[in-house]
Amino acid sequence: MTTTRSEQIVRAAAHLFAGRGYGVTTIDDIGAAAGVSGPAIYWHFPGKQALLAAMLTEVSEQLLTGGRACVAAATDADTALAALVDMQVRFALGQPDLIVVHSRELRQLDEQQAHTVRALQRQYVDVWVGVLRQRYPHIARARATAAVQAAIGLINSTPYSGTLQPRTLSPMLCDMALAALHAIGNEGATR
Repeated sequence: MTTTRSEQIVRAAAHLFAGRGYGVTTIDDIGAAAGVSGPAIYWHFPGKQALLAAMLTEVSEQLLTGGRACVAAATDADTALAALVDMQVRFALGQPDLIVVHSRELRQLDEQQAHTVRALQRQYVDVWVGVLRQRYPHIARARATAAVQAAIGLINSTPYSGTLQPRTLSPMLCDMALAALHAIGNEGATR
């Protein structure tokens, strides 16, 4: 699969924003990292903020589309949960820069851009919540949402999780996230 120039720019920008921060990274820095002149970036994006918005919107759209596909392909709620967790783990291990950029730089977007990204993320969480509530129908929506956000947060902590290799970390994260999600089914058993 060939990478487009826009994708190269986004990847270079994500790496720089994650490592240095959005504020200190210049268009020229991004261009140099992507193998183009800084001004050439303006052929693809109107500016640095638009590049950040495109980056965060695109990844949110991809996760939502992937999440919906996981659910559509699953035969039951357990299979769907496992597929959602696996997809999120693959994303987290494959795109740690985007996780860092999102957690640190979302505030750099204007109100409309941030609203778009947050709306996509809510829809993605809702996909998980729907599956979790299908599996555990007695769980209140607010509790299911909290459980999903905790599980995704656990997975998305990978940029800060040390030096374990992905082949070791991946199954561990999957097991931990699934255990956290299924723990909600035991609600009240120990209280």
